[in-house]
Amino acid sequence: MFQMLRDREPRTRADLAAATGQARSTIAARIDLLMAAGLIVPAGEATSTGGRPPATFAFNPAAKAVLAVDLGATHARIALTDLAGQILAEADAPLAIAEGPDAVLGWVAEQGDALLASSGWGHDRLAGVGVGLPGPVEHSTGHPIMPPIMPAWDHVDAPGILRRHFDAPVLVDNDVNVMALGEHRTAWPNVSDLLFVKVATGIGSGIVADGTLTRGAQGAAGDIGHIAVMGAEEVPCRCGNFGCLEAIASGQAVADKLRGEGLDAHRGSDVIHLVRSGNLAASAAVRQAGRDIGIVLAACVSMLNPSLIVIGGVLADAGEHLIAGIREVVYRRSLPLATQHLRIVTSETGGKAGVLGASAMVVDHVLSPEAIDAIAGAV
Repeated sequence: MFQMLRDREPRTRADLAAATGQARSTIAARIDLLMAAGLIVPAGEATSTGGRPPATFAFNPAAKAVLAVDLGATHARIALTDLAGQILAEADAPLAIAEGPDAVLGWVAEQGDALLASSGWGHDRLAGVGVGLPGPVEHSTGHPIMPPIMPAWDHVDAPGILRRHFDAPVLVDNDVNVMALGEHRTAWPNVSDLLFVKVATGIGSGIVADGTLTRGAQGAAGDIGHIAVMGAEEVPCRCGNFGCLEAIASGQAVADKLRGEGLDAHRGSDVIHLVRSGNLAASAAVRQAGRDIGIVLAACVSMLNPSLIVIGGVLADAGEHLIAGIREVVYRRSLPLATQHLRIVTSETGGKAGVLGASAMVVDHVLSPEAIDAIAGAV
């Protein structure tokens, strides 16, 4: 019953009984319990068909708040949202994940407290905290496992550290999984099969199949950044292998290549600046990075058959250069049936995909049927 109300459409007791097949007495009891928990509120009266107009009820997204955290290799963003994923307040800062868990999670705790205080929310109204980390995360525990760009983070109990501070459920996942969830829920809710690709300091992907985020057995699904690129130079990668996609085509890799050619490029944002300034060498390098990414994505298209590939991350801001290179190879190397209705587009959520997905991850957990049954006493 409650899952129906999450669309925020007001319904009467009779509407809910008819839709669920439950007895009116059961519906009335659950409404009372959910109202006591603040999760639903009266929403006025429906049109009368004779007699007293019936009362309607709707989901109350302001019942609790969520802290949503997007941590990248060199940036951090945190947002306070309601239970519908609406951003109420946010903060961001340049912050290197390599500074270690004490510094980074300390920033999350400090900024989370500040957002709650400035918005008039207490810890008691915090439903949970969602975090995206830029490395492999074991889904069952939320622990990063030997992350290449996160020294001192291996097996760190990030959920436990934040749970002790906020006294609320904490969910941690790979940042690209979280971004895929945010992009899907916000921009493409009607697309069942989607591949989100982040091209930034590193490269990774999140997989939505049959409308559900797919993490794999341990949570490592979608780690395309460490697939070897056929025919590419044997460039050493931070993972210890050679010729990985991330070492060839990430924002950092393109910056390193351009710096070797005498250009002022130290990170992906410098590459974007050069492209926007009309530098031909930078534009050509980004186009080639797109082709290299396209080689790996063509295999993904054959394996997963998505109907949509969304490109995000800092290098996606390079205009059409990156995405044109990707399209060039994917459409050429994939079978016609797989690309018949395939669209390849840039992210519509921009830099907010991570916090939107982190919020959705927490909301799905705290408002799951099992969680609501526990709140409502399984009436």
